[in-house]
Amino acid sequence: MERDKIDFATMKIGALFRALFFPTLIGMIFTSLITVIDGMFVGHGVGADGIASVNIIAPTFMISTGIGLMFGIGASVIASIKLSENNLKAANIILTQGFLASSLIALALIAFIMLAPDTTLGMLGCSDELRDKAMSYMIYLVPSLIFVMIQCIGMMLIRLDGSPKYAMMCQAVPAVLNIVLDYVMIFPMEMGVKGAAVATSISCVAGGLMVLAYFVLYSSRLRFYRLKASAKSLMLTLRNIWYMMRIGFATFLTEIAMSVMMITGNYMFMARLGEQGVAAYSIACYLFPVVFSIANAVAQSAQPIISYNYGAGQDRRVSQALKVALLTALICGLVVTLGLGLGARYIVEAFLSPGERAFSLAVDGLPLFAVCSLFFAVNITFIGYYQSLEMAVRSTIYTLLRGIVFLIPAFILLPDLIGNTGLWMAIPVAEIMTTVIILIVHFAYRHE
Repeated sequence: MERDKIDFATMKIGALFRALFFPTLIGMIFTSLITVIDGMFVGHGVGADGIASVNIIAPTFMISTGIGLMFGIGASVIASIKLSENNLKAANIILTQGFLASSLIALALIAFIMLAPDTTLGMLGCSDELRDKAMSYMIYLVPSLIFVMIQCIGMMLIRLDGSPKYAMMCQAVPAVLNIVLDYVMIFPMEMGVKGAAVATSISCVAGGLMVLAYFVLYSSRLRFYRLKASAKSLMLTLRNIWYMMRIGFATFLTEIAMSVMMITGNYMFMARLGEQGVAAYSIACYLFPVVFSIANAVAQSAQPIISYNYGAGQDRRVSQALKVALLTALICGLVVTLGLGLGARYIVEAFLSPGERAFSLAVDGLPLFAVCSLFFAVNITFIGYYQSLEMAVRSTIYTLLRGIVFLIPAFILLPDLIGNTGLWMAIPVAEIMTTVIILIVHFAYRHE
């Protein structure tokens, strides 16, 4: 397999970032398209209740993604530093431990949901009207969550191994497969939300298998390492897993925060606007993975550059990488904000028919929601930067601020203060407040 020519130690930062960013961005966009296309087909093939039902279950997918990214970020940061120290064995051990831990957690999550589906639906805030469709979607989606985690952790380590284009293919191929299967199962086969779940599950399995194939057959340096079964080895494994989780916890919290955003938003929209309100809010929730993917592409592209050079003691290159990443985040965030705001009607038409009440609610609300994109991109870039420097506490605090501490009160208080507009402005307000805090602290302590 042809290798990408990447040298984290000597390449110019701009060229190095571009070599990682564009394949990562394309791959991330393809991955987010799985959610978007799923929503489009469900919206037109099943209706507003179908979209709302899928949105109810979406947090389970996001939690799985968050666990995979947590171990992916944690393992990649530690392995980057080990590689900068020429300790390949330690890097491979970290890789193996990351995959093992995330897989065990995935199996536990799958077992809980499959053994207690009604309890799970209750925790997700599902109404009686949506229960049958939501249950059908959940049962056929959940078994594939282990492959979701494998794909997420694999993306980070494949890029570190110097193969961002293969990482891109691990995201692009499943996305295309999902689009084709979505159409076939929802329309010709008339399987409804169950068909959408089966299509997504098959695509996730394909992505996970491509990741495993890379480390077994194609990898350059990073490979699975046979772990010892001694008590000492087990203790070292637990210690390393804990450290991976500590470093990557902010990324996991980011996905949890999106789940909180969905669940809290579902409750608030349901209370004020009913099922049609949830369907309208679901459009924003379908689009948020696109916003997240673009911002995360910036953070994930900068991460191995920053971690490697941090481990090598190259502070100037670390600073350069942050500046390039922030500039890219600002440009991407502005483009997404303008795109969602100006194209709201056309975007909503891709999901819902104009005759539905949810359509007008979404068209009015989407430009307000779009404001979050610029600030979200900046926040995620800074959070990724601190993770790359092993500053887990700071990255975790900022994630808690934007995803929970500011978000939940905004959802609760703003609608009472400014009406239903406040439902759509809750997320942007939380992101703006977090950006202000991050910038104040960063410039106050930039000489640390």
